[in-house]
Amino acid sequence: MAVGNVQITGTGQLIDLSRRLRAAGGPRLRNNFARRIRRAAEPMHADLQSAIRNVNITSPGRGQGKRGGPSPTTRPLRATIAEAIRISVRTGANPGARVWVDKSLLPSDLRSMASAINEGRIRHPVYGNRRRWATQWASPPWWDTTVRRHTPRMRAEVERVLGDVRRTIT
Repeated sequence: MAVGNVQITGTGQLIDLSRRLRAAGGPRLRNNFARRIRRAAEPMHADLQSAIRNVNITSPGRGQGKRGGPSPTTRPLRATIAEAIRISVRTGANPGARVWVDKSLLPSDLRSMASAINEGRIRHPVYGNRRRWATQWASPPWWDTTVRRHTPRMRAEVERVLGDVRRTIT
């Protein structure tokens, strides 16, 4: 699974429930439904942010006699990606929850970095010099591992919320 988004959507039960919520016309009920679905996704969101902040990125180091120095940028890579992880909940035509990396919140040179870190291999030019490249290694796949760990719990929680709302409507 590539870094992108995790969705619990489109099941027949969610679509049917969304129609019933609209027919019932209860904004309080709809808001309660959305709040509970969001609450089900928040632990995954927090763990994804924690996972990217704590991922280990290593490099072979520079050889003896090679030049080096501090990074020319001051922005923290892992924290920047962590802040771009978002949750959205929809109760309309395509109801469900979604957790994703919002690339529009990342600087243009970091848009593909979340996927590269998840894959484990990061190649980049040395201080912007496109004639010299460096390879760094990241482990483990932070997105895939975290999503796999949370998916069963999130599905069960969504099912529980669906059952509660269904009982309220009928």
